[in-house]
Amino acid sequence: MIVAIDGPAGAGKSTVARAVARALDIGYLDTGAMYRALTLRALRTGVPLDDGPALASLAADEPVTLTDGPGGMRVMMGADDVTMAIREADVTAAVSQVAAHPAVREQMVARQRQLMQHGDWVCDGRDIGSVVFPAAEVKVFLTASVDERARRRHAELVGRGERVDLRGIRDDVERRDQADSSRAASPLVVADGAVVVDTTGMGIDQVVEHIAGMAREVAR
Repeated sequence: MIVAIDGPAGAGKSTVARAVARALDIGYLDTGAMYRALTLRALRTGVPLDDGPALASLAADEPVTLTDGPGGMRVMMGADDVTMAIREADVTAAVSQVAAHPAVREQMVARQRQLMQHGDWVCDGRDIGSVVFPAAEVKVFLTASVDERARRRHAELVGRGERVDLRGIRDDVERRDQADSSRAASPLVVADGAVVVDTTGMGIDQVVEHIAGMAREVAR
């Protein structure tokens, strides 16, 4: 069974998907982490962010590995643990540009399908239900108001000790919404058959139980 959770930036997809996977005792794949890791590597190696073929080649040469470890999933590039580094502001600002390239998405989708070809999974991203696994048994489009998503992102960054401006984060959320929904390759859309879950004002436990309940119904 595949549980596909899509949605815009800051909707809480990774947090919710990880918790749903725990509740169902199945695997979890964070596709956003894969794009972020590629973006980080491009920034570190100087590969231009507007060069889709070069970025796709980088993705093929340095495939991202996601592993379970102390404290949760670890994101590895070779022997380098980049779990925290991929959440830094420079990566967040650039990841939508990297992910928009068709050649990059082709590489990443192939990798995602390879990772999830066996077993049961919860997977989150922008195009899981629409492109990566259109036949997923459970499809959810997770969203929230722009203000709510900006507040969550702000709280997350402040909790990590970063000094950030809420207004700037809100502007970035709106910019990423526009970039993700208007790109030519796999734009952010509500997939056919997806259930829209607006989490504005909802607690994480409520959201997790709702989606886990949907999966349990399908599995019966």
